[in-house]
Amino acid sequence: MTALDPTARVSASSAPARRGGKAAAYLALTKPRIIELLLVTTVPVMFLAQKGVPSLWLIVATLVGGTLSAGAANTFNCVYDRDIDAQMHRTSNRPMVTGEVSPREGLVFGTALAVGSTVWLALTVNLLSASLSLGAILLYAVGYTMILKRRTAQNIVWGGAAGCMPVLIGWSAVTSSLSWSALVLFLVIFFWTPPHYWPLSMKFKDDYAAAHVPMLPVVERFVVVARQIVAYSWAMVASSLLLVWVNPMGWVYLVTALAVGGLFLAEAHRLLRAARTGEGPRVLRPMRLFHFSITYVGILFLGVALDPLLYLPLR
Repeated sequence: MTALDPTARVSASSAPARRGGKAAAYLALTKPRIIELLLVTTVPVMFLAQKGVPSLWLIVATLVGGTLSAGAANTFNCVYDRDIDAQMHRTSNRPMVTGEVSPREGLVFGTALAVGSTVWLALTVNLLSASLSLGAILLYAVGYTMILKRRTAQNIVWGGAAGCMPVLIGWSAVTSSLSWSALVLFLVIFFWTPPHYWPLSMKFKDDYAAAHVPMLPVVERFVVVARQIVAYSWAMVASSLLLVWVNPMGWVYLVTALAVGGLFLAEAHRLLRAARTGEGPRVLRPMRLFHFSITYVGILFLGVALDPLLYLPLR
């Protein structure tokens, strides 16, 4: 575990009071907004696996387990990264930095969430989903946070695999197995992660540089980053269309994938054209792609959910 920079330490007594007190501080450790994004991919995949509407209890049980699992991974991330979070403006108010929650308390909380999520999924869903959930925690907390993040500019590429696991968990919750369809959707999120996160890293390049985190925009020119964003965006759209081949999808999904995929590619290429001017983030406006990437996932996976309900065969 890394040591918190003494110059950035804030004592618990002087930490700004968070509305809701200690409970709100613990909730903040779990990064609820990230959890929401992860769960957006889980339920639609369950609809696709069921080829209809799964039981309400199964959906609730899977979402509860997934929420606890993601919360555990994010809590461990906050504990380990408290030193660099203290040096970055956008993360300097996290509870581990302000002293609202101690590292020991964070570890105990994260461990309780990890154990709770694994046991819950094993008892209420199935062992495969529980195993995938535990694997996601380890991928994010150990693979990304402890090993990759501070050592390689490809950190978010391989570490981002943890964010793909809810797709597999959703599928396995319904079928107690995995399939090519689930793996294709895994690839969609895998290729989506760099175009989603690198624009944010471009916006906060100076923050990452100050914390000595080698995000790609820190170690490469923006035009190089934009080229890679375009490449991953094309791979993402291609993967989304591959689902039509491996699973009997209908017109609802195909039209959705083509429409939002085309808009995503247009925005990625706009960023590349802007990057070629050599200007900084203010001119490039990379957050346009960041925000649209969230919209993309929501709409694409809405198409995944609606397609089996409004099935219009392609042939």
